[in-house]
Amino acid sequence: MTRILGISGSLRQGSLNSALLRAGVGLMPDGATLEIASLVGIPLYNGDEEAAHGLPAAVVALKDAIAGADGVLLVTPEYNNGIPGVFKNAIDWASRPANDSARVFGNRPFALMGASPGAFGTILAQDAWLPVLRALGTRLWSGGRLMASRADGLFDEQGRLTDEATRGRLRAFLAGFTDFARGAA
Repeated sequence: MTRILGISGSLRQGSLNSALLRAGVGLMPDGATLEIASLVGIPLYNGDEEAAHGLPAAVVALKDAIAGADGVLLVTPEYNNGIPGVFKNAIDWASRPANDSARVFGNRPFALMGASPGAFGTILAQDAWLPVLRALGTRLWSGGRLMASRADGLFDEQGRLTDEATRGRLRAFLAGFTDFARGAA
């Protein structure tokens, strides 16, 4: 069984990115699962706090989830043409201590996708992640991109994906990334 971990970069309950990630759970190819990790409880990074108290439990849980996954899917919002601070902060925490970063990120398959109410999806946030993921030593899947633009019209009031074209694109994206994570691509 191929285990993909999905992380939404939004803490908002009504997040379009979290809704897109939840929709993906039921669209995974045979022999694969999509598990969802949360950023809730991860404090702002402070090296003094790390030195004094070590890693917070929420950070340890996120690191272990990433390290145990066959592939990681970052579902990124785009704030002010870039990466949301809360999302980058969580990944920065997960890279600590530096001597453990390779266990968590080293050569692990990663992919990016995102949803936005705007017309351009999350292209700038996805591009902004590239040097971060390169610095962490991940193996980035570049075989596909998923940017759900005008996403506020793709979901119903309960956050369920109702747009069939987006559902098909998401299913294909997840299949491609799963193949990559399996080493078939």
